Amino acid sequence: MAPSTLPNTVRVRFPPSPTGLLHVGGLRSALFNWLFARHTGGVFILRIEDTDRKRYDPRALPDLLESLRWLGLDWDEGPEVGGDYGPYFQSQRTHLYRQYAQQLLDSGDAYYCFCAPSRGGSDTNPEETTRRGAAAGYNRRCRDLDPGSSAERVARGEAAVVRLKMPLTGRTTFHDLIRGDITVENSTQDDVVLLKSDGYPTYHLANVVDDHLMCVTH
Repeated sequence: MAPSTLPNTVRVRFPPSPTGLLHVGGLRSALFNWLFARHTGGVFILRIEDTDRKRYDPRALPDLLESLRWLGLDWDEGPEVGGDYGPYFQSQRTHLYRQYAQQLLDSGDAYYCFCAPSRGGSDTNPEETTRRGAAAGYNRRCRDLDPGSSAERVARGEAAVVRLKMPLTGRTTFHDLIRGDITVENSTQDDVVLLKSDGYPTYHLANVVDDHLMCVTH
């Protein structure tokens, strides 16, 4: 179900990653969201962000569900209860992330990166990066490759990630309900990875796509 307008009902989510036992920091986030949903008559969503396949622990999910229930933090949508915006496991939503990544590639707002971590995966001159006020990170070696040629390389089976093509100049401003307007210099931001070479999304893409499609309001 794709959202058209934001719902009138408050919709919040707790999106843990099943990579280990539920810790106090995660519990704090769950409690705040649950309290806000119950106070406003809203919806509390439990979404499982299980796209980190290297750290995924199948024992973590039963412990997570049991811990939330033991604490009385029931969820209105999510595993075992369903809902209109499922599935609620990110590993079952990979087709959606690839669809949105392709939209960004088609519009020129993302690009394929073929760099291995040992070959251009991080900035090779951090002192120069600091001097010019930019963020330490990827050196954008693949940013200006021809998109058509890059797509052909991927079609032939060459490993690649998809990176967001951040503006190199200007500023970005967004509004935070608590801190107000926050402005960042675009030159200090990295071209973050959106899709990994195994086809799974990173947090940067999956979280935004899911919050949008699940009509999360806060």
